[in-house]
Amino acid sequence: MVRQDSLRKIDHEHLLTLYDITEMINSSLDFEQVLHNVMDAVMQVMRAQRGFLMVVDEASGVLEVKVARSPEGENLAPYEAYSTTVVNQVLASRQPLLTNNAQVDPQFSMANSVMLNKLRAILCAPMLLMDRLIGVIYVDSSIRARVFGDSDVHLINAVAGQAAIAIENARLYLMAVEKGRLERELQMAREMQMSLLPRTMPRLPGYEIAASWQSAREMAGDFYDGFLIDSETMGVVIADVSDKGAAAALCMASTRSMIRMDAFGGSTPSAVLRRTNDLLVQDIPSGMFVTAYYSAFKIDGTAVHVNAGHNPPLVYRRRTGAIEAMPRGGRALGWFVDNPVHETRMQLEPGDVIVYYTDGIIEAEGDADHHFGEARLAETILRSIEGSAEEIIRAVGAALDEHCYGDELQDDRTICVVRYDPLR
Repeated sequence: MVRQDSLRKIDHEHLLTLYDITEMINSSLDFEQVLHNVMDAVMQVMRAQRGFLMVVDEASGVLEVKVARSPEGENLAPYEAYSTTVVNQVLASRQPLLTNNAQVDPQFSMANSVMLNKLRAILCAPMLLMDRLIGVIYVDSSIRARVFGDSDVHLINAVAGQAAIAIENARLYLMAVEKGRLERELQMAREMQMSLLPRTMPRLPGYEIAASWQSAREMAGDFYDGFLIDSETMGVVIADVSDKGAAAALCMASTRSMIRMDAFGGSTPSAVLRRTNDLLVQDIPSGMFVTAYYSAFKIDGTAVHVNAGHNPPLVYRRRTGAIEAMPRGGRALGWFVDNPVHETRMQLEPGDVIVYYTDGIIEAEGDADHHFGEARLAETILRSIEGSAEEIIRAVGAALDEHCYGDELQDDRTICVVRYDPLR
């Protein structure tokens, strides 16, 4: 609201002027236009030689000159010297300040800007919204002293109150517009990222495969992939980018494309990840890396696995009824060239199940910051092992929800289940 003490002290003529100024100031919601409207209005009613509109930057808290004007409406350089001594006093007191002749005023006569610019009359008022400082309006003149009177003090104080409201409204509107634009862009990016995940998992005779992907943010660093390399071979990938957000999403897309390109070219699993690693070293920022696990399954149940620093999958063996982790091994992709990766060969038997996952699964926090953990994951898999691949994933999801009390995700969660059962 306009400061009531200032309104009461404004005469009828100045009150009409204030109404006109208020209408002018509020004629736009464009942030830059509002700033110019405020400065134009001030220069129209004040007999000033120069005018400065300064606004507090919300991010840095620094007072910045946004608009500087001459009486003719010409823009002045924002770095033109004004009395910082006056401005600092207004910032400290949060009250308007008038000096009718700074040249002889003991408070300001020795100030550098006053002496340099031969400043005489100076008037400055804070723009306050409740108790929050939005900025200041500053006008001065070096032509003659006593340019401003008490009525000008009350008027500029009232204008400053209206300006604070208009500037804040424009800033909020700008934030809303920017937020809407950003949300649309993030939604488009998320849809694009989701489009990179397989719509349906590949169908290789004897195998059942299902996967689930949940992102903690609009864009994720986790991903999985499944594809037929030829009529007798299926590739399965799960990976986790060390970063989060847009950078991780871009890295995820690049990694997926690199792996697919080499896999479809007939390269062995180890060659696929070695080539992907060397390309990532050239492309991704320093400090970012990708953990990945790549498996190639044959129609006869043979499988070749390559681990590049990823959580080892859990393997259920129907013959023994036991579940165990695959061997750990390998370094993450993208750290250095010639990353040695080694293949592990396996013969699957009917009823065997492999569960791939990212660390967002086992590191999900529950009560007292206890992680879900690999042991609880294995127990959940065993309890649901007679179900389909999709049912195993749903069981893990339910166990995670119970463990985390349905809290928001702190990290991306990706899980992929491969069941080999040619007789099923």
